[in-house]
Amino acid sequence: MKIAFAGKGGVGKTTIAAWMADYMARAGHNVWLVDADTATSLGVASGLPPEATVLPLVQRRDLLEEYISSGILSLNPDVSGLPERLAVELPASAAPLVEGATERGVKQLLVMGTVTAAGGGCACEANALLKALLAHLIYDSSDYVLVDLEAGVEHLGRGTVASVDRLVIVSEPSLRSLETASHIGELAAELGLEDQILILNRCDGDGLELPEQLDLPKRRYFSPDLPGLRQKQLSDGSVLDLPEQPQIDELMGALLWDHGACPPGSLRLAQGGFST
Repeated sequence: MKIAFAGKGGVGKTTIAAWMADYMARAGHNVWLVDADTATSLGVASGLPPEATVLPLVQRRDLLEEYISSGILSLNPDVSGLPERLAVELPASAAPLVEGATERGVKQLLVMGTVTAAGGGCACEANALLKALLAHLIYDSSDYVLVDLEAGVEHLGRGTVASVDRLVIVSEPSLRSLETASHIGELAAELGLEDQILILNRCDGDGLELPEQLDLPKRRYFSPDLPGLRQKQLSDGSVLDLPEQPQIDELMGALLWDHGACPPGSLRLAQGGFST
């Protein structure tokens, strides 16, 4: 399964991606996490110490020249072996194995990064390499691949994740956030990405009526504000090992095994699990 996470900035898509990777690893699966967000916060959210150095792909001039810019621009480089050269293994969480699992899988992080220096130009070379890297992971790897996309629609506009299996769109219950979610869904559909799920974050869904003029995914989940997460983030960037772990696991399991049979807008994460 290859899953991309998208949404407006600040809605919690990186948190959801980190939760999903942790759930998959505790279920015994090996997971590649691709941080394609310019904020590059997926590592810290997944428990990587802040002092750990992860050099983004965009800053690896040696690799860009080796794979992309050797005289002329190569748009289809051979990237076999590159994930292993770039990857940083993420620490395991303290949460127990998912029921039925006998061992933990390994979580490995790949970071794209962004152009931060004034006059640095575009990230065209890095994006070309990212597309080749994602294609390699998606088509040639039997492991799970999770991609935390840049906030907004930038990567969808480039077609970076056209071949993932599922798109999880994360939104808050606000018009601006939902408009972005709708735009993301439309662009993804144009790329052929029809398997889309909407998560309404920090929202219990009770009495909520979404704007009818927006074309939003029909498969919807609700995740309320979590006091444990709010408290932990005052002192720690990690979003793992929360008091609400059982409820989070139930949501992640439902997202992972949702094969389109979920009635529209029927499931919400409640204190004791899912309610309808």
